[in-house]
Amino acid sequence: MLNWDDPLATPVKNETPTPSPAVYAQPEMQPAPEAEAAVAPSAPVVTQAMDRSVQPAPASQQPAASIPAEKPVHDVKPVNADDKRVINGMTDINQLAPFKYPWAWEYFLNANKNHWTPLDINMSQDVHDYHHKLTLEERHVYENVLSYLTTSDILAMRNIGLAVMEKMSAPELQIYQARQVYEESLHTWTYQHCIETIGLNQGEIYNRYRVVPEINGKIQIANRRLNSVMRSDIDLRDRDELENFVMSYIFFAGIFEGCWFYNGFSPIFALQRRGLMKGTAEQLQYIMRDEVLHASFGIRVAKQIIQEEKVTLDPQKIKSMREEAEAAEQHYASYLLPDPILGYSAEDHINQFRYIANRRAKSLHFDAPFPGIVEPALPWLDEQANMRKEKNFFETRVTEYQTGGALNWD
Repeated sequence: MLNWDDPLATPVKNETPTPSPAVYAQPEMQPAPEAEAAVAPSAPVVTQAMDRSVQPAPASQQPAASIPAEKPVHDVKPVNADDKRVINGMTDINQLAPFKYPWAWEYFLNANKNHWTPLDINMSQDVHDYHHKLTLEERHVYENVLSYLTTSDILAMRNIGLAVMEKMSAPELQIYQARQVYEESLHTWTYQHCIETIGLNQGEIYNRYRVVPEINGKIQIANRRLNSVMRSDIDLRDRDELENFVMSYIFFAGIFEGCWFYNGFSPIFALQRRGLMKGTAEQLQYIMRDEVLHASFGIRVAKQIIQEEKVTLDPQKIKSMREEAEAAEQHYASYLLPDPILGYSAEDHINQFRYIANRRAKSLHFDAPFPGIVEPALPWLDEQANMRKEKNFFETRVTEYQTGGALNWD
């Protein structure tokens, strides 16, 4: 039987206890003397013991407690879907349907079809690969990719939970974002599982984002842009605050998750393509599919806010944001890959970033920031999210969405 005070305690068998003899030795309890009711001096004294006909009124006849209501029930109007808004809405946030944004509900349903845990994937071969097959350069890549991702997913979890989700005024949006918060914590568990399984020094891996300038630079950019809206008292009816919020959300969806994360998995996939670290890469395939939905959802929400609130963004601010992100990615790629590994180089990494940045800009209806980049440097990268796999059910899980792996960014 579950111990509700300590759920982790060993369950106790549900057996009827035998009362101890001391229980039967207790004397039968006697009713306490009735207290006389206080009455006026001229009135006769009547007690409950003297007159059993005097009984308290039934609960159904007791006067109801006075509960102040903000609005009488007959004045409450049903929620009209047309009145909903992404932010600054005035409808009941607790009423899910009717939907104004049915696409948000579809994101939630699709996200649940990619449900998994890191324990589902066999990592035994990765342990052997890391210690016996990877070169020093490849170990450097593997360790620093995990160092960057561990911190980034915690930052993403906090941003959605503290800066974005509470600002939404339509519950169908919040429900997907609640799932997103869970997924970011699941991703963090996955990186920790890889780090533990391989036997890496956790203190060193987790502190690299603080001491390696090329990793820290990306984190500081994200902190600066996201912390400015990570407060509950922000007034999104103020046009300056609203513009800052939209810019922050575009950075988060279009760059942080849409470019940095999407591109960040590619060095591990390059190892996988050579038959190395396949367990870790399969873990990242699950994560990548989550992140594809996160970025797509965030971009769609940002566009909806721009349309509903009639937001006009400063093109120079958008350009500066992209240039800053590209410079940080270049520094990171140079540190990660000072020398190429087989099938992957710093040049491949940054050119793939530019190609993805153009795709995200197109989704947001912005001009391409890198018009000369029209082909992916890593044409196989999208396959990691879209390819269909047929595997032995008893050896590993299928990484396919139930409804199909392909997602259309356009």
